[in-house]
Amino acid sequence: VQLVESGGGLVQAGGSLRLSCAASGFTFDDYAIGWFRQAPGKEREGVSCMRSSDGSTYYKHSVKGRFTISSDNAKNTVYLQMNSLKPEDTAVYYCATNVDSNWSGSCMVTDFVFWGQGTQDTSSS
Repeated sequence: VQLVESGGGLVQAGGSLRLSCAASGFTFDDYAIGWFRQAPGKEREGVSCMRSSDGSTYYKHSVKGRFTISSDNAKNTVYLQMNSLKPEDTAVYYCATNVDSNWSGSCMVTDFVFWGQGTQDTSSS
């Protein structure tokens, strides 16, 4: 299993970024896959997760209406469109998958086994 994130960068508050996570080594749409983030000095947290086989999604409350998770199964890629970015969204963003057909429907860090290397997103005020 390999997950490679891209698309991070520096934007002003209110701006947008789109993250991509290219997955390989497993059947993409059978399992939950999601985006997590870790800000300096804080614990890693789930941002948004999905299972493309049934379209199930989960969003952290603070990003609802601003972030959208989607996937392109033909490309084995999951995306996170982030709009109206705020300084508090600044973090290293990670892609992860549980490679387990049973999914709780949430974005619990402990439920996800395989992780990408992360990509830094900075939203300046």
